[in-house]
Amino acid sequence: MLSRIAESMFWIGRYVERAEDTARILDVQTQRILEDAATDEETACRSLLAVMGTDLSPSEKAGLSQLLDRLAYDTTSPTSMAFALGAAREAARGARETLSVPLWEALNTTYRAIPAGQFKHMRAPFIFGWVRDRVAQINGTADATMMRDESWQFLMLGRYVERADMTSRLVATTSLTSTGGASQWNSTLRACGAYDAFLRVNKGVETEQAAAEFLLLDRIFPRSVVHALQRAEGALDTLEGTTRRAGFSDEAHRLIGRMRASLEYRPLHDLLADLPAEMERLQVTCAEATEAVTKRYFAGAEALAWQSVRGA
Repeated sequence: MLSRIAESMFWIGRYVERAEDTARILDVQTQRILEDAATDEETACRSLLAVMGTDLSPSEKAGLSQLLDRLAYDTTSPTSMAFALGAAREAARGARETLSVPLWEALNTTYRAIPAGQFKHMRAPFIFGWVRDRVAQINGTADATMMRDESWQFLMLGRYVERADMTSRLVATTSLTSTGGASQWNSTLRACGAYDAFLRVNKGVETEQAAAEFLLLDRIFPRSVVHALQRAEGALDTLEGTTRRAGFSDEAHRLIGRMRASLEYRPLHDLLADLPAEMERLQVTCAEATEAVTKRYFAGAEALAWQSVRGA
C-alpha cells in the first residue's frame, strides 16, 4: 500500500474518533459545571483544557465560553471538534481512490457544515449530539462498505489508538474534578455509553473504583482502554503479516503491548493511587506509538507535527 494512502486512513480514524470523544467529554464536563454549584467554573475549565492539551496563560480568562471555543468551534485549534472534522475530510481527499463513495459522502457532508456556518451556530448541548450522530454515520458507513484490507487496518489502528488516548483523558478529568461519591463517575460512564453495561456487570452496585476499573480494564467493552489497546495490537498483527516466533519487529507494537500489560497485570489500587499520572503515561505511550507507526509505515511528517502541537 502507498504510504500516502496508509497515512490518510490512519488519520481519518484518529480525527473522526477525536471529534466524537471530544464531544463526549464536553457533554459531561459542561453539564457538571452548570449543575454543580460547588464547582469553580474557571478552575474546572482550566483543568479540562490542560488535560486536553490546551493551556491558557494566567492572564487569559477561563470560562465556558473559552472552553467551547477552544474545544468545539475554533477551526485552528488541534484539540477542537471543528478542526478534527476538517482534518478528517482533508485526509480523506488523500485517500479518495480507496474510500467507498458512501464513506466519502458521509465525511464530506459532515465537513460542509463548518464552512457553511451551520456548525458555528449550533449551541451546547445540541452540537455534542450532532457530532456524535455524524460520527456514528461515518463509522457505520465505513463498517458496511469497506473491504477488510490494509486500508481498513490502518483506519482501525488510528481509531483505537485515539480512543485509548481520549478515554484516558476522560478518566483523568473525572479523577481531577471528582469531589467524592459515584455521581461524577456515573456521568463519565454515560458519556462513554457505558452506564447500562456497567450496571449489568456490577449487579447495580455503583462505586468510583468499579467505574474506573470498567473504563480502564474491561476486556470486552468497546470503549475501555484495554479493549482499545487490544484492537490496536490486532491491527498491527495483521499489518505485520508474519508469524514471528519471538518478539516484535516494530516499536509501536512493543509500546502498545507493554502499556496494555502494565494496565492489566498491575493491582487496581496501584492504578488508582495516582490516576491522573497513570493516564498521562498512557497518553505519552499513544504519542510515542504514533511516532513509531509514522516512521515505519508513512513517508509524511503530519503525525510528528501534530503531536508537537498537541503536546500529548
